[in-house]
Amino acid sequence: MSSWPFSSEHEELRAQIRAFVSKELAPHAEEWEEQGDFPDLVFTRLGELGFLGLSYPEEYGGGGGDYLCNIVLAEEMAGCLSGGVAMAVAVQTDMAVPPLYKFGTEEQKKRYLIPAIKGEKIFCLGITEPDAGSDVQNVRTTAVKTEGGWVINGRKIFITNGRRADAMTLVARTDRDAGHQGISLFVVDTDTPGYKVERVLDKVGMRTSDTGEISFTDMFVPDEALLGKEGEGFYNISWELQGERLIGAAGTIAGARRQFEAALAYAKERETFGKPIGKHQVIRHYLADMATEIEAAQQLVYHAAVLVNRGEYPVREISMAKLLTGEVAWKVSDRTLQIFGGHGYAMEMPIQRAWRDTRLIRIGGGTDEVMREIIGRMEGL
Repeated sequence: MSSWPFSSEHEELRAQIRAFVSKELAPHAEEWEEQGDFPDLVFTRLGELGFLGLSYPEEYGGGGGDYLCNIVLAEEMAGCLSGGVAMAVAVQTDMAVPPLYKFGTEEQKKRYLIPAIKGEKIFCLGITEPDAGSDVQNVRTTAVKTEGGWVINGRKIFITNGRRADAMTLVARTDRDAGHQGISLFVVDTDTPGYKVERVLDKVGMRTSDTGEISFTDMFVPDEALLGKEGEGFYNISWELQGERLIGAAGTIAGARRQFEAALAYAKERETFGKPIGKHQVIRHYLADMATEIEAAQQLVYHAAVLVNRGEYPVREISMAKLLTGEVAWKVSDRTLQIFGGHGYAMEMPIQRAWRDTRLIRIGGGTDEVMREIIGRMEGL
C-alpha cells in the first residue's frame, strides 16, 4: 500500500490488523464459504482487539483515532479472502453504528454504542425495501405515533447481518405526506415482538454474509427508540450512505489489488509455448492496464478519505470513487479469472469467489447508474 495519506501510527495499526486477519480469519475462508456463514465470534474478537471502534472516542470504548483508521481496517479486511465477512464487519463499523454516535442520546450510546464497539451487540441497517432500493425518501415502512412510543409496520430486504443482528438502525416513515421530511431513524432490538426474519437470501456471491428479508408487524417500540429528531432521518442517514460508499470503495479496491498480485505471480510462473504467460504481449498489457487502473482508483479513494478526515462532505468525490472502484475491481477480477483460465473457474480456487463477490459493489450502496446521476447533477447537468 502507498504510504500517503497514512502516518506511521496508521501503518502500525495496519500491521496489527493484518496479523489478526491472516492468522484468525483467512485460514477459515473456504470453510465459511462452504457453510454459507461465519461465527459471531469474529465480531467478539474484533471488539476485544479494539478494531470495531477505531475512530470513536475513548469514553465509549473506542480508539480515539481518525477516519483514516477506518480506511486501514477496510483495506486489511480484504485479506480475509471472504467478501461476505469483510462486508458484515463494515456494516457494523461504518454503516449501522455511526448514527448511534452522531445522533443518539447518552442513554442510547450506553445501551447500544458501547456494546457494539465491544462486539457484544451485532448491528444491521434497515434501509432497503422491495419497492425502494436507492430511493430512500420513498421508503414505505411506517412508524405511527401512539401512546408511549411508535407502532411500526413494513418490510426490509437485502439486510446484511439480517439473521444474526441483535439490533437494527431502522429508517421508517413517520409522516406519509411530508416527503423526505417525514422520515425518521429508530434503533430497534431484533427480539422485539413483531420483528421477524422472513428469510435469508441465497446469493451468487458474498455467501458468508447473512443477507435477510425482515418484516415488522405491529411492532411497538418506545419513545426512546427514536434516533435523533423526528423528521430528520433522511438528512441524518444521508451521511451514512456516503460513509457506506467510501468504505466499500476502499475495501473493494484493496481486494482488487490482491487479485492483481495473484494474477501477476501466476503470470510469472505459468508457462505456455515455452515461456511464462506474462511474456506474451496480451497478458502483459492486461496486467499493465490492471496496475494502472487500480492505482488511479485507489488514489481517488484516498483523496476522498482525506477530505472526510478534514471534516468535509465530499459527495462528488465519494460518488466518483465508488463508481470507479466498482468498475475497475470488476474488470480486474474478470481479467484475473481469464489469466488463470480453467484453474480460475474451478471452485477449488479462490479466484472464482473473488469474481463473484466483487460484482456486488456495482449494485449495493447505490448502483453505478445512481452514482452517475449524482455526479452528473453535481457537474451542473
